Amino acid sequence: MTEAIKAVRWRAGVMAAALVAGVGGYWIGQRGDDRASGATAADGRKVLYWYDPMVPQEKYDNPDSLSSMGMKTVPKYADGAGSAASPGVSVNPAAMQNLGIRVVAAEIGTLSSGFTTTGTVEFNQRDVAIVQARSGGFVNRVYSRAPGDVIRAGAPIADLLIPEWGGAQTEFLAVRKLGRPALTVAARQRLRLLGMSDGVIAQVERTGRAHGTVTIAAPIGGVIQTLDARRGVTLAQGQTLAEINGIGTVWLNAAVPEAQAGLVRVGQRATATLAAFSGETFGGRVIAILPTAQAESRTLTVRIELANRGGRLRPGMFAAIAFGGGGRAALLVPSEAVIRTGSRTIVMLAKKDGRYQPAEVRTGREGGGQTEILAGLATGEKVVASGQFLLDSEASLTGVPVRPLDGPK
Repeated sequence: MTEAIKAVRWRAGVMAAALVAGVGGYWIGQRGDDRASGATAADGRKVLYWYDPMVPQEKYDNPDSLSSMGMKTVPKYADGAGSAASPGVSVNPAAMQNLGIRVVAAEIGTLSSGFTTTGTVEFNQRDVAIVQARSGGFVNRVYSRAPGDVIRAGAPIADLLIPEWGGAQTEFLAVRKLGRPALTVAARQRLRLLGMSDGVIAQVERTGRAHGTVTIAAPIGGVIQTLDARRGVTLAQGQTLAEINGIGTVWLNAAVPEAQAGLVRVGQRATATLAAFSGETFGGRVIAILPTAQAESRTLTVRIELANRGGRLRPGMFAAIAFGGGGRAALLVPSEAVIRTGSRTIVMLAKKDGRYQPAEVRTGREGGGQTEILAGLATGEKVVASGQFLLDSEASLTGVPVRPLDGPK
């Protein structure tokens, strides 16, 4: 009986000790939880714990802790507000290199307005000569010509027999023999009115014989586009015998996208390269911007005039065209620093307090790896040029507000 009582008392003592230990542990733990959750920020808000937004499942009770990603932890407030009085995310300097974060300053620089496009070589439609019959007559002879032939200036095209010219020249010679200068001048003027050139009149005076047959020659060198002279054909006054297109200069019609049409102006210089002449460039200038756009390709036709020495540039040839442009001063950032979300364009702004905040910007031209900033940044402000997508993701997770375009600079 005594042993049984002792056993009961021993078991009761063990249970009491366990109860005391449990209550004490709960009290200590409760105090610890109260200590962790009772921290307050400088602005008086209650801190629940510290965490890394990239790995939100990790929670820390020390504001100086680093997460497994190497990021400095931020406080989680009981009211669910942002992580600090100054908006932004922070990165431990030791982790910046590992994350590949590179910061550059927005600076004033020169952005060239040059760009490249393609085009085709065409005839210069302003350099065209129409060969016509000055008087009615007959085609006696046609020289060996055909459309598409390249001829030089003064090359014969056809011999025409013009009876009216023969009679007028005979009268001129008769008047000239009279020795009356006034009548001779009047007779010579009549020959001009009939369409005779000074060369034909001089030949009549020199030989003293009428020449009813005249040779029609090419007034300019170039390509025969049309040829209507055929042997034995009767010609009316003013009828076209041939059309010749000069090839001393050619047109290069460039297809310029609408988005870049504002960068082109009349008189601007341009250079062209052609596959037929590898390593050689041809310089020209813009002489016209045609008033209509191509609906299918959404391009404007820009006409460039090129010198065609030796007639090497042939209509139909394909060319790559580079438009040069004078640079202008602009606020520039690396193009890789710009994040386009679809609804707006932002950059990650590196603030002076070591935090990073997204800032909305309005961009302009691009070129040479640089983007023009029209609004949203001030000269000297620093942006993240690499690693910004990681920071942007963290800012989105923590609810960091985006600085608007009209925000403080």
